[in-house]
Amino acid sequence: QLQLVEAGGGLVQPGGSLRLSCAASGFPFEYYGLGWFRQAPGKERERISCISARGGTTKYADSVNGRFTISRDNAKNTVYLQMDNLKSEDTGIYYCVAGERPAAWGCRGRTIDSNAMDYWGKGILVTVSS
Repeated sequence: QLQLVEAGGGLVQPGGSLRLSCAASGFPFEYYGLGWFRQAPGKERERISCISARGGTTKYADSVNGRFTISRDNAKNTVYLQMDNLKSEDTGIYYCVAGERPAAWGCRGRTIDSNAMDYWGKGILVTVSS
């Protein structure tokens, strides 16, 4: 069964840190580009970061560049998002994605299928507030 399951969200004060993780199953993880999207209250979903299948390419939205770091562990089928110096505007639901969305941003997979399929996790809430 194909799954992307996010973990690590919660409430944090401004300036604090969180590390999100996304555990994947049901597809060949190591062939896929991966990424994180975010949807803030009342706003459209936006892309935050992505990493290519081989890990050699990473991308960041301007709003998080220098504060967030994406990484992956193919042995554990897990992608991470380290979030430092969090701001109130980072509040939102964070979604793990695999396949077409990261590929479209330049974080490509290793096969045609891995760049065409579109997989999403259910999302996890991050709240940055004092």
